[in-house]
Amino acid sequence: MGMVFGKITVATPKYEVLQSTPDYEIRQYSPSVAAEVTYDPSQLKGNKDGGFSILANYIGALGNPRNTKTEKIDMTAPVITKAEKIDMTAPVITHGGGESGERVTMRFILPEKYKKAEDAPVPVDERVVIKEEGERKYGVVGFSGVASEKVVKEKVDKLKNDLERDGFKVTGEFVLARYNPPWTLPVFRTNEVMIPVE
Repeated sequence: MGMVFGKITVATPKYEVLQSTPDYEIRQYSPSVAAEVTYDPSQLKGNKDGGFSILANYIGALGNPRNTKTEKIDMTAPVITKAEKIDMTAPVITHGGGESGERVTMRFILPEKYKKAEDAPVPVDERVVIKEEGERKYGVVGFSGVASEKVVKEKVDKLKNDLERDGFKVTGEFVLARYNPPWTLPVFRTNEVMIPVE
């Protein structure tokens, strides 16, 4: 998944640029199949990579593939993360961990050869879910460096304002796309904030 100097050496999702402005691009993405894991970050007890190792184990990036076919699946970029607030309900039930009220979904887009969810090897780890994604449209802005919470929030707020100013209807929450492994020098990292639009 890239190198120390940020060259992206793996497959990336297919898309068509519908519109390009100095502030953002509007992209139409082709249908794809993804492997994803959703977790509560407060329950990871110091495990900073979140769901990455769970997904990497599924495709075999960290050794033997943890899927029913033991089929190694090529890594693609970007790794996509989406955070969502969970609505408060009563009673509060906790299972050995945090009450952050936030869940994170991390997603790997699978290589193009997997046209449908049933084409992909079945995960051994039940936390990994295989999903089909239809055609989708995003407003996208790219940036380098570390995708810290503060930087991402600034990019999201500006992109949302730019899209709404130009008449686009935002249809969901943003996702963060990271194209390089964590050991890539920050100046060489490629990140994108993507907001779904109509």
